[in-house]
Amino acid sequence: MIKKAFLFLTITLLMGFHKPKEHGMKDIFKDSFYIGVALNSQQVSSEATQEQVLITTHFNSLSPENGLKWSLVHPKPEEYNFQFGDAYVALGEKLGAFTVGHCLVWHQQVPNWVFEDESGNRLGKEALVSRMENHIETVMGRYKGKIHGWDVVNEAFNEDGSFRESKWFEISGMDFIKAAFKKAREVDPNAELYYNDYNVWKASKRKGILDFAEEMKAEGIRIDAIGMQGHYLLESPSIDEIEQGIIEIAEAGFKVAITELDVDILPRPKNSQGADLNINYANSAEFNPYVDGVSTEIKEKFAQRYADLFQLFEKHKDKITRVTFWGLHDGRSWLNNFPVRGRTNYPLLFDRNLEPKIDVIKRISF
Repeated sequence: MIKKAFLFLTITLLMGFHKPKEHGMKDIFKDSFYIGVALNSQQVSSEATQEQVLITTHFNSLSPENGLKWSLVHPKPEEYNFQFGDAYVALGEKLGAFTVGHCLVWHQQVPNWVFEDESGNRLGKEALVSRMENHIETVMGRYKGKIHGWDVVNEAFNEDGSFRESKWFEISGMDFIKAAFKKAREVDPNAELYYNDYNVWKASKRKGILDFAEEMKAEGIRIDAIGMQGHYLLESPSIDEIEQGIIEIAEAGFKVAITELDVDILPRPKNSQGADLNINYANSAEFNPYVDGVSTEIKEKFAQRYADLFQLFEKHKDKITRVTFWGLHDGRSWLNNFPVRGRTNYPLLFDRNLEPKIDVIKRISF
């Protein structure tokens, strides 16, 4: 406790100068788990000086927000774009960070050609799996030994624990997931391999994920951890629900990664909990109430929410390997456009001016 209080005092005194700091959040939790951040293309650039000060000070793990998703890294059958990936990996090496790849297989941000032959007809199972394996070999292979863990498959389950009826599943059934993990292990045996999803705190969804993960493990298919996306609201899900998810994943024999962490303070339309990008609404005053700033009451709830979350994570540090924020600052958060487009949201630990929310960080430091 004394050590963490001292580190927080150091952070408080030094943050405002925007110079490289000796201590940051990564130092506070260095004996517990990695503290990660998802970065966009501008933030991995050497020109993003002010942002890189924050990255260097506070984070010892990096994730790519969009730059390694299929539509950007492999937009056409014979075309790859590694500009982002190369800069991202170089930054990770420079910082000595635990660098994560996100993501190899997903139903979103994947071009239609992936599922079609040259005539536009839907591929068969064997052809689709082969195309997926080639993608994994090319992308993952390029960064072998440089990216330390991969979200191999992302968001393949429904809320009731059934398989999402994506084009991947319609063509190949559950076998595309198994094939992806097999290929990933083959390409880089030393990289950690993750399944990543949102709303894993829901018992029904978690059961479907864990049943399948245990099936893969029984078949000798390696899967190291389950990524619990932390897209939380101010009052939901409960800490008890999140904790139960952490415990059950660990008891099933998998590590836990808290991925994509943020706290949405804005009201949402019904049935929009989670991170399903198919759900999106037009802007309205009802769902965008804090355009000119946040009330003291909401700031208090926000700070306490993060404090409660990190107390939980610290409690289960023997199970959790990484806690990754989904974005560096409020101005670039995806929650400004999800599930309602064009909102002013405040879900992260740094504001739009790249200033730290001291009251929040103070409570996290407990």
